Amino acid sequence: MLVKLSSSALKQTRWYEYGVRFLLGGLATVLAGIASTRFGVAVGGLFLALPAVFCASATLIESHARRAKEKAGFNGRRRGQQAAALDAAGAGLGSIGLATFAATFYALVPMNVIGAFAIAILVWAAVSVSAWWLRRMLRIPARHKRPEGWQRSAGRGPFP
Repeated sequence: MLVKLSSSALKQTRWYEYGVRFLLGGLATVLAGIASTRFGVAVGGLFLALPAVFCASATLIESHARRAKEKAGFNGRRRGQQAAALDAAGAGLGSIGLATFAATFYALVPMNVIGAFAIAILVWAAVSVSAWWLRRMLRIPARHKRPEGWQRSAGRGPFP
């Protein structure tokens, strides 16, 4: 499976959901600035390291997945939770890439800022995609015990 960019999520997102993301992301940034002013840049930096948009995006992903399942006639609560959990796992993998970006940039910036930035971006991309690939290769598929008499018909079963 290849990592790819899909624009279909842009079509599914409602206009107010973008507003929620913008508002929560901006609020997190303002709070980080206030913390930085009051307690110093080290504390403020910790708050900026918080993925500001993650909370909003996890909520929106959950609601999109739940609505899609309900539209198909299923209870989408569990699927929404699973989609948000998968997004959280991706955010964790992305933060590994972000940490390597910061370490690479910090190590190389005394030599050349633009070069350090370019190399750090490449390292971030390589580490993030590698972490995603490694997780995919090492994951253990969930084994659901199916009830007696369970049949799959037309691609749908009791486990959506």
